[in-house]
Amino acid sequence: MRLTNFTDFGLRALILLASREGETLSASDIADHFQVSRHHMAKVLQELTAAGYLTSLRGAQGGVRLARDPRDIRIGEVVRRLDDQPLVECFSPQGSNCALLPRCRLKGMLGRAQLGFLRELDRFTLADCLEKPGATPALDLAE
Repeated sequence: MRLTNFTDFGLRALILLASREGETLSASDIADHFQVSRHHMAKVLQELTAAGYLTSLRGAQGGVRLARDPRDIRIGEVVRRLDDQPLVECFSPQGSNCALLPRCRLKGMLGRAQLGFLRELDRFTLADCLEKPGATPALDLAE
């Protein structure tokens, strides 16, 4: 499974804001922190605000901050909201041009794998993404 940059930036922005407990950060501050495009980050933050994860504040001291407790934001829920690209062409809402359908069983296998991936992410909240003193280090996938 591969997440889009849009989703990656959204998750990182949420983690940063959760780690700053109640602070308001501008799109520029967040984009600069991660060294990504300010324009792209602004779009991500607009979507997170529309989804109710962030509150947007206007004015000279404006920016965004978390609208919900990090313990109430499920990672799978965020990924579903931000990553709306079909996994493969045959999952497209517009239909598929695949010559193997309806005989192909791969679509069902991939669909179950995607559901399993999202169910696993549903087990975790934004709060779980924050470093906790004395906690076991995160899983190192290189091992």
